[in-house]
Amino acid sequence: MSELVVRDLHRSFGGVQAVGGVSFTLRSGDLLALIGPNGAGKSTCFNLLNGQLRPDSGSVRLDGTELVGLPPRRIWALGVGRTFQITATFASMTVVENVQMVLLSRARRLFGLWRPAAAQFREPALTLLGQVGMAAQADRPCGVLAYGDLKRVELAMALASEPAVLLMDEPTAGMAPAERLTLMALTAGLVRERNLAVLFTEHDMDVVFGHATRVLVLDRGRLIAEGSPDEIRADPRVQSVYLGGEA
Repeated sequence: MSELVVRDLHRSFGGVQAVGGVSFTLRSGDLLALIGPNGAGKSTCFNLLNGQLRPDSGSVRLDGTELVGLPPRRIWALGVGRTFQITATFASMTVVENVQMVLLSRARRLFGLWRPAAAQFREPALTLLGQVGMAAQADRPCGVLAYGDLKRVELAMALASEPAVLLMDEPTAGMAPAERLTLMALTAGLVRERNLAVLFTEHDMDVVFGHATRVLVLDRGRLIAEGSPDEIRADPRVQSVYLGGEA
């Protein structure tokens, strides 16, 4: 069981508070949604968690290890993975090669001289692609894939780093409604199978209320509500600030 504990996180830019006093706990088996209007501080919060930004104050601990001050690669190596709003794949490489690159990096073999990279970790990469429904397209270049398929490849790449915690920044952005629900159903299944802890941001409330185990609501950098999807749906503050009146 892994536990990411965030306490009293603060970050300002030029006197404007982007994140103010954010605290929550993410545990294995959680599929935790972080929602809020544009500009609420969701992406800033993610960047603080994985080391791309340093907080002005506060603490982020993974299983007791303080992450604040560590570089992103070190945080990744400790078990915090991330996917981004815009897919980060190598378009000229095949689907399986993209996953192999992560596996090679994890094993610190990117610069081996005696064995071609394409010959290493192919079977584990294919296994991961099978888990996200992309094994049949393993040898196609990523540059020719549909956007929804690229999101699946990126998920396989994230899983290749063997994360205990996975941060998914708007994982369904740019996808058709049916693709969004399919991807999040897949993610929910992986959370159960792998006992992952997942924190994701999302604007589609059907995705949030259909799949999240808990929901955090951020407004102007501060958490205004936390609870089950049903509790958040009924919360007057959330209806007023984010959902727009009657839910």
